[in-house]
Amino acid sequence: MSKEKDAPNPELVSNRRASYDYEILETFEAGMILLGTEIKSLRNHGGSLQDSYVDVRDGTLMLLNASIAPYSFGNIFNHEDRRPRKLLMHKREIERLRKQVQEKGLSIIPLSIYLNKRGLAKVRIALAKGKKAYDKRAALKEKEDKRSIQRALDE
Repeated sequence: MSKEKDAPNPELVSNRRASYDYEILETFEAGMILLGTEIKSLRNHGGSLQDSYVDVRDGTLMLLNASIAPYSFGNIFNHEDRRPRKLLMHKREIERLRKQVQEKGLSIIPLSIYLNKRGLAKVRIALAKGKKAYDKRAALKEKEDKRSIQRALDE
């Protein structure tokens, strides 16, 4: 057995800027409907979640603007790079997310794409609130203060 399968939820693609640009309120797991060349490309870490978001359309979740690079060994049936991808969740969870996005003005953003124990691609999505510039500066200052305190304690 390979080490990759033993590791819990090996991330294939992650959205590093999500925690910088958004305040994460709650996270969820959703399945993805992918084509064969898309999953092969993801297993080669050929994807990006930068500037991507999740939208509720007609009672379904759609992952929009996420890039999965075309598979290098794909033929004429290779997939489109930034096509909308359907996410799979229970109806009551989707409805709850839709209500919170409409009423509270929150956003649904993808945090990462990973493989579960059965080898299925899953997306970790989050209900998030956008940060303002001063929130980002305060978070950076707080992080720097924690580092300086830790350095002083270590000496």
